[in-house]
Amino acid sequence: MRVIGLKVFAIVLGAASVTTCASAGGVPESHDLRGANAPASGQLTGLDLIRTNNCLACHQVNQKRVGPAFTLIAQRFAGQAGAAEYLAGAIRQGGKGRWGPVPMPAQPQVSPEQARAIAAWILTLAAPGFNPS
Repeated sequence: MRVIGLKVFAIVLGAASVTTCASAGGVPESHDLRGANAPASGQLTGLDLIRTNNCLACHQVNQKRVGPAFTLIAQRFAGQAGAAEYLAGAIRQGGKGRWGPVPMPAQPQVSPEQARAIAAWILTLAAPGFNPS
């Protein structure tokens, strides 16, 4: 019975930490991180999409968690032709070996349109003068 209790505790603790990390530490609330081309009201922004798709469980805006920081991704791909489409594909298909030994699992629940919006938002983080801290 004790083993089952520990498993339940671990599951609850894991869920709580994902929720806490995603809501408390992943994105500084004092910054408008939607970028200059935020969609019209009623549509989800890239920031909304990273929150609702639990991207913050593995990534943060300005520091490494399991995966690289969004700002580091933005800096690597800044100014490259086709970067948004490449990142959108990487979001949906996953990958391994690009940022270290931990693979990024595919995110097929993210639609192609959502993946493009997330990628576009990530790329705004490389804008000159952006400071997420």
